[in-house]
Amino acid sequence: MSRSSVLIDIPFEYRHICWFCGEPCNQQLEYPFAVAEYRTIEIPCCKECRLLARQQLLTSYAECRVAVKDALMKRYAKHLAIGLNWTKEELEEADFTCRILQSFQQSAWFMYEVARDRINFAGWQISVNGVPQAISINDTEFQFDGVQYSSVFAAIEHYCRQLALDKDFLSGVVAVVGKARFGYAVRLARIHIVSNAKVKRTVIQELIDDVPL
Repeated sequence: MSRSSVLIDIPFEYRHICWFCGEPCNQQLEYPFAVAEYRTIEIPCCKECRLLARQQLLTSYAECRVAVKDALMKRYAKHLAIGLNWTKEELEEADFTCRILQSFQQSAWFMYEVARDRINFAGWQISVNGVPQAISINDTEFQFDGVQYSSVFAAIEHYCRQLALDKDFLSGVVAVVGKARFGYAVRLARIHIVSNAKVKRTVIQELIDDVPL
């Protein structure tokens, strides 16, 4: 008699851990799984990731995972922005006198680390009854300043939202200088945050002209 669902194999060190974000969990997400006698697999996940994943049931659990990560990044953009605007040492040494800012000082870096670690959590290779499952994931992941993004485009969107940058300009600069110089592209976008479109086009053209043939 065939079974309709099966729990994925869970390494000992990941017991009761969400496959998406690494937070403690006690729930499972059923995902379509057309292999042998199973119609779905059960993936351990926290309540938040389960709700997000149910909105993102795509063609594969790998794509679903990327969508959940992107959703978490948007939901916790303000927490991640702490790492853009401060270092841990700067927060510790800040001389806040306002009670609200003192409360922020005490919890801000912790909130940033929790959000960052959830985004960065790599999960584990999915296998069923000891058999690793083939998974097709495009090599689009991009890491910058300690945070793992699903793609360089996700990083561009995040920085543009948090720093009010021109998305088209930042994308154009990254396209010319490459994602390896993403930090330089962000700095250039911040310098030209109030520049008009003509100046920005000139900057991009100068970058293109400087590219070795």
